[in-house]
Amino acid sequence: MSKALVIIPTYNEIENISKMLDTVMGLETKFDILIVDDGSPDGTAQIVREKMSEFDGRIHLEERSGKLGLGTAYIHGFHWALARKYEFIFEMDCDFSHDPMDLPRLLEACMTGADVAIGSRYATGVNVVNWPMSRVLLSYFASVYVRFVTGMPIQDATAGFICYKRAVLETFNFSKIQFAGYAFQIEMKFKSWRKGMTLVEVPVIFTDRTEGESKMSGGIIKEAIFGVVKLKLRSFFTKE
Repeated sequence: MSKALVIIPTYNEIENISKMLDTVMGLETKFDILIVDDGSPDGTAQIVREKMSEFDGRIHLEERSGKLGLGTAYIHGFHWALARKYEFIFEMDCDFSHDPMDLPRLLEACMTGADVAIGSRYATGVNVVNWPMSRVLLSYFASVYVRFVTGMPIQDATAGFICYKRAVLETFNFSKIQFAGYAFQIEMKFKSWRKGMTLVEVPVIFTDRTEGESKMSGGIIKEAIFGVVKLKLRSFFTKE
């Protein structure tokens, strides 16, 4: 079995972290986990340290000093994973909006032809639970907007539940990544697609968090809206 690593950025996830680690570790398919914690004051990292001794070196922790952004957390994790020869590298939230039970399905997609497997909320309609209609519409039409501007044939361009083959991430110059917030997700998909990678959407059900606080903000949404235009314009002049 090839080495697979799930990268989970955290900030104040004390309500979810222990259950998340137990759930992933309990899957029949074996995954390692890297928690990238941005200095959570609620003790998230301490829970991770306690769990590390329980699971025979399969849980890892990288601590950073302060909130440095979702994108930079994943890039930190990508460098860490590539240095340790992982073949499949995942992005996943800690709040159970992404169901850990879907990890083997994303892995299977990458093992059978996909370069990038996307856990998609919109591949087969709208599969979102516990979101107010206003947020569902905002998210859905954001993906419509991204498809229109970029031409990228992805139903859920803002999805953050993803499996990358190692070979995909090795093509990236991460110093050229422009965005640190949720536009990071669009940028990674767009650049992977432009590199000729095969992107496959795997239908999943997205369930909004029931514990802890959402990290969504107006600034994140603004970055995504205007960032898409910047990405498209920049693509005319560079392949990076």
